[in-house]
Amino acid sequence: MSAKSMCDKISYTQGHELFLALVRAGLTPEIAQEVINSKGNKKAKAMVAAVWQESKKDDRFQSVSSFDIIVPEDYDHATHLDAFKRERGKEFYYYNDAITDENFGKASIKITPGRKFKVEVFQITKTMSSEACLKFLAEQGAILTGAQGASLVYEQAKDKLPKGRWHVSFDKKDCLWVDSGGRHRVPFVDACSDGDFKFNLGDFESDWGSDNCLLCFCDCD
Repeated sequence: MSAKSMCDKISYTQGHELFLALVRAGLTPEIAQEVINSKGNKKAKAMVAAVWQESKKDDRFQSVSSFDIIVPEDYDHATHLDAFKRERGKEFYYYNDAITDENFGKASIKITPGRKFKVEVFQITKTMSSEACLKFLAEQGAILTGAQGASLVYEQAKDKLPKGRWHVSFDKKDCLWVDSGGRHRVPFVDACSDGDFKFNLGDFESDWGSDNCLLCFCDCD
């Protein structure tokens, strides 16, 4: 296929991948080519978008839950974590004392009052590095909210978190708190099988497995 026949905004290689995905979906090569060429056809565009998204799914991460949250009007990024511990800390079976505004105030994005997020929970199905998890989140268009985002999920949607899993809320590595052992610590909410919750820290330098889920925050449309 020529580059001119590709849909707008995708490369030649991506176009070829899309062509193959359309064929795998049951279209003949001729019809698949017609669909890709039909830039002005709304139905063709919808078909291309649906199949393209399906073809880009990553079986290393499985969507297991989704919900919406809204950043409260009284949210203050500079003081939120310490206030959260004062107000909610006793609800947790375990609360890591290192989760503080001082340690986790350096967020890559400081969320603001009134902002609405759709949060999708992805269970990790294979052993993955932190770098691979961040790459996947970037492909989803995720906003990295770190400890602050994890606390809001607990406040507003803890009942939507699958039990027996750590629900990890990443930030960029250089925004994570570094402990005395030189480890970059990653916040997570542990929704225990017995109904208890823990607010704890994992290690960026360690791998993640099937007991872990990613919290993927995206702006609501």
